[in-house]
Amino acid sequence: MTAIFPLSHTKRFLFVLLLLLSIALLTAPVIAQEPTPPAAPLGSPSNAQPVPTTTPIPRPAPLVTLSDGGFTLETYFAQIPQGQAGLIRVFGEGISGARGRFLDRIIDFAPAEDGYYALLAVGMEQQARVYELSVVAFGSGETRVTLTTPVEVTVGGFIRQDFTVAADRTYLLDTEIERNEFARLDSVFEPFTPQKLWTADGFRLPMNSELTSPFGAFRTLNQTFPTRHTGWDLRAAVGTPVAASAAGQVAFAGFLDIRGNYVVIDHGWGIYSAYAHFSQIHVTRGQSITAGQIIGVSGNTGRSNGPHLHWELVVDGQWIDAEAFLRMWLP
Repeated sequence: MTAIFPLSHTKRFLFVLLLLLSIALLTAPVIAQEPTPPAAPLGSPSNAQPVPTTTPIPRPAPLVTLSDGGFTLETYFAQIPQGQAGLIRVFGEGISGARGRFLDRIIDFAPAEDGYYALLAVGMEQQARVYELSVVAFGSGETRVTLTTPVEVTVGGFIRQDFTVAADRTYLLDTEIERNEFARLDSVFEPFTPQKLWTADGFRLPMNSELTSPFGAFRTLNQTFPTRHTGWDLRAAVGTPVAASAAGQVAFAGFLDIRGNYVVIDHGWGIYSAYAHFSQIHVTRGQSITAGQIIGVSGNTGRSNGPHLHWELVVDGQWIDAEAFLRMWLP
């Protein structure tokens, strides 16, 4: 004989079941990535969703214009939030070069058809306040003109996150390992290429996928290890093809403890894009890259506890919000 619960018992049973399910969801630990998507065949670019090209960004009007001695300095920003960059231009009759100083760093300028441009990069840990930008414009002979203007750095509005690293990778929660990796990356990002290596295609997302964990987040790993998130995470199954954000030249292709299989592309003007946790790398150091070219496939290598792509950007040696950078106008 089949047992049948009275209606009141059935309601009570369903209520208890829903209560237990709610408690389980509220107490479940936060992990570094979203639930693992189904795996894609390794190394198969045909599995990639088309990467959307960026819509051309119209040239903005300068927000500050300062002239002296026949030279003009223009800035294309009102303020620069922590972890972002601002564009400046210097031009004038007979100008032969320019150099600046900002945040106690030398600012290199790159030549263009209508003057010299530079990017002012503000690190995500830079104190929010007003700083002085000083630019020297060089003319014919001994001509030098110094132009100065205040630049306001504002708060970046970063979030806090608690993540759990899998037990077999907790050895990577080591300040010495992290310090050594950053030191190695400093040498990769140090060279300034004055030529503009990207093309009219500009910069784009490396894959057509959802952005998940944001840039600049204050992270606590396994409730004990504090760190910062230097890029954006994109949802990706193992083996998802990854495209170059813009044209350039491969500055690094190899393995790092935290970033796993890692590719860095030099785009010129002090701009580098980088891609971490690959399962396979399809490029080599020194190789020229076109915008949208497949440079590897996503994976779960390094200090990662789920398949995904970690995508980051460096300007003038500073970690910069890559997603915000896509919305900047560049000459």
